[in-house]
Amino acid sequence: MSRLSQTQKIANWLMENPNQKFTAREIAQAIIKRYPEDYQEKRLNDRFVSEQDFIQQIVAEIGAQKDQIIKKNKKIRWQDKPKPRVYWFDDTRTMGLVNSLVADDLADIEYEADKQQQVKQAQLTEHDLYPLLIRYLASELKLYSMRIDEKRSSNRYGMNANKWLHPDIVAMEPIAETWDQLVRTCVLKGDGQSVRLWSFEVKRSMTRANVREYFFQAVSNSTWANEGYLVCTSIAGDGTEDELRMLSALHGIGVIVLNTKDLSESEILIPARAKTDIDWQTVNRLVVENGDMKEFVDLVSNYYETGRLRTKDWNK
Repeated sequence: MSRLSQTQKIANWLMENPNQKFTAREIAQAIIKRYPEDYQEKRLNDRFVSEQDFIQQIVAEIGAQKDQIIKKNKKIRWQDKPKPRVYWFDDTRTMGLVNSLVADDLADIEYEADKQQQVKQAQLTEHDLYPLLIRYLASELKLYSMRIDEKRSSNRYGMNANKWLHPDIVAMEPIAETWDQLVRTCVLKGDGQSVRLWSFEVKRSMTRANVREYFFQAVSNSTWANEGYLVCTSIAGDGTEDELRMLSALHGIGVIVLNTKDLSESEILIPARAKTDIDWQTVNRLVVENGDMKEFVDLVSNYYETGRLRTKDWNK
């Protein structure tokens, strides 16, 4: 029987499998298999009707012990979003060796492929996320999107001047698209709202250290729209989600957690506070500064005038 505490067992397992993300259930199954004698007596408890009941108990203990697990090594990380919570040992020096280690240690090809996919996910850049977000917005929210490329900005105010000016992705929601033509005409002539504009700031991962910087960049870039969102692939660290909810309540920017493995599993974690009016003065500033934004507004204007959508102009 080992003399290691459960938290040390978990820490050791994570350190032996660097840069690979594990759910609490995967960790529980691994440490039970590695230290069977340590769990034999506990398993005999009458309250565990099945093996799954016993594993679920260890899963619950891991969740309750997450703070102690992190204290075992400063490179151990965990994140809650997207669900389920995952844990890993962050050792970027070994990133290039992960595939070979998995191949050497595991005969199961399916398991190996899954771990390789985790490494691939960790290497995604913000630019890699743009087309994924556009696909998600089109398929799940029925939005017509466009990438706003910072390279097409004038930069007349110097380097990084546009960092806080324009968003990464903008989108149009043609809310009148399925309405009867008579209703659409009434809306148009009566100065009603037939479209809504959305704006998105994209980041890879949010932590307690960067959450306020990223959020206020989204505030600066996206509050002109009917709905503005900060998009990320993960939210990690104690208090990060609570901070986001507090900031969102104050400023109205929503949060989307993009699941890059399965876009349909992406989540609007915090809905944006919708605004009735668009800040056209800010839109004009964006149009003057960026060619992509001018093209976007041109397409929106064309839809206002004709009521027709050319799908080939969008989602690119």
